[in-house]
Amino acid sequence: MTVAALLLLLIPAATPTDTIVVCPPDFRAALAPWVEFRRSEGHGITFAAEHDSADAIRRDIRSCAAQNSLRYVLLVGDAEPALLLDPKNRARCVPTHHSRAEINVRWGSEPEIAGDNWYADLNDDRVPDLAIGRLTADTPEDLARIVAKTLAYERSRDFGSWRRHVHFVAGVGGFGSLADSALEMAAKNVITAGVPAAYSSTMTHASPGSPYYPDASRFQASALAGLSEGCWFWVYLGHGQRRGLDRLRGPAGLWLPILEAGDAARLRSQRGPAVACLFACYTGAFDGVEDCLAEELLRSPGGPVAVVCGSRVAMPYAMTVLGTELLEQCFVARQPTLGAAILAAKRATIGASAVPERRLSLDAVAGLLSPEPADLAGERAEHLDLFNLLGDPLLGLKHPQQIRLTVPASARAGQMLEVSGESALSGNVLIELIVRRDRLRFEPPQRAEFSEPGLRAAEIADTYARANDACWTKVTVPVEAGKPFQVKLAVPAEAHGACHVRAFAGDETGFATGAADVEIDAK
Repeated sequence: MTVAALLLLLIPAATPTDTIVVCPPDFRAALAPWVEFRRSEGHGITFAAEHDSADAIRRDIRSCAAQNSLRYVLLVGDAEPALLLDPKNRARCVPTHHSRAEINVRWGSEPEIAGDNWYADLNDDRVPDLAIGRLTADTPEDLARIVAKTLAYERSRDFGSWRRHVHFVAGVGGFGSLADSALEMAAKNVITAGVPAAYSSTMTHASPGSPYYPDASRFQASALAGLSEGCWFWVYLGHGQRRGLDRLRGPAGLWLPILEAGDAARLRSQRGPAVACLFACYTGAFDGVEDCLAEELLRSPGGPVAVVCGSRVAMPYAMTVLGTELLEQCFVARQPTLGAAILAAKRATIGASAVPERRLSLDAVAGLLSPEPADLAGERAEHLDLFNLLGDPLLGLKHPQQIRLTVPASARAGQMLEVSGESALSGNVLIELIVRRDRLRFEPPQRAEFSEPGLRAAEIADTYARANDACWTKVTVPVEAGKPFQVKLAVPAEAHGACHVRAFAGDETGFATGAADVEIDAK
């Protein structure tokens, strides 16, 4: 550790402590730029006295919380089992907690769940009281790369359209026809209702019958496009293993991977790295001897800036509830940090839902998704331990300013649609007429199985591209901040049904979005 870094870490926080860091001494020099940046933001950072004893770490956290307005916990280091056997490993590891599994064992999981939620629970009710995350570095060099990626994300002045984009990847369920249908319906509900109309989204689906299926040979490239091109969130829903996501059957019976740990080093985020949400089994099993997929993604310079992931077998119902609550906290409640969003989502998962009508809908189909005898509250509680954040809990969630839009309730295809509004930002505002997210602009071909004789690569690719293009028409208009603007959109003759007018503007200071509903009457 350099003298400058040592002095930085020894200087007491100038502000009241809101963040406690559990970090092996060997890693503190690599963490110093993060400490300096967070303190410059006004966070009070303190270090726990212990790093290799779970009970001692928890005592330090609780003692700090009793004396301060503690909000965040950052753990730095891996949690592999070798830390118990080798002093060299203890010098770079921070243990996790293993809680007893009672429900997901019915799905074949191990009897214990690895998770850091235990550290964030201050009153032994199993519900977290603090936002917590872990930087799973194996070496100081690993940590330096993770810190550099995190700080580059925070300092980025690129407020392009990737800031409002979400890419969803859905695997094939395989839980049985009834459960798969219910899960697909629940996922569509999460995507449609959970992401506001002002945000854009794309989908890659592993089911050959879906219009969002890009063909097995193109699936991996299509699924990873969001990570490469940049998006705010990259969300996977499906099966997973410790070192990869699901595989899908391709030509000649070959099984093709969606994403494997070995692919992480080849990722190259061209704009902003995404927050990856892996709603799948085992992808976040960071307590294993071999690094899991989420660890590899976090460590990769071109990979996601943070990963929300499950450490053991995850169950469809509780996983969908947690995903719904997380979307609500990020997009609607507009939590300031990723850690705060996950904390609020977990508390809502076990308590009163932020979206009660969606919880009722999910509960109604839970019998098809959960093992008998159903214990929905217990299943949700178990997922508080099972899902963890590998990344910085203080990672800022950049939210848009507002573009207010006024449009008529309905418009007729083939005519002009008058749009008026006011933007919080000056510059060029992109105005789009888009189809509602649960609809398509065309009638997709009906496909049952990937082996169907009539399937052609060109047709599949065309359908996939059209399914992910929600825009009927668009126009760009220059505006001044705070001043009204008006524009007319030529509604295509083929436009119809429930739509939105969506607006976006961005410059080096931030970005702004807006949306309004409109029904297009067919000619």
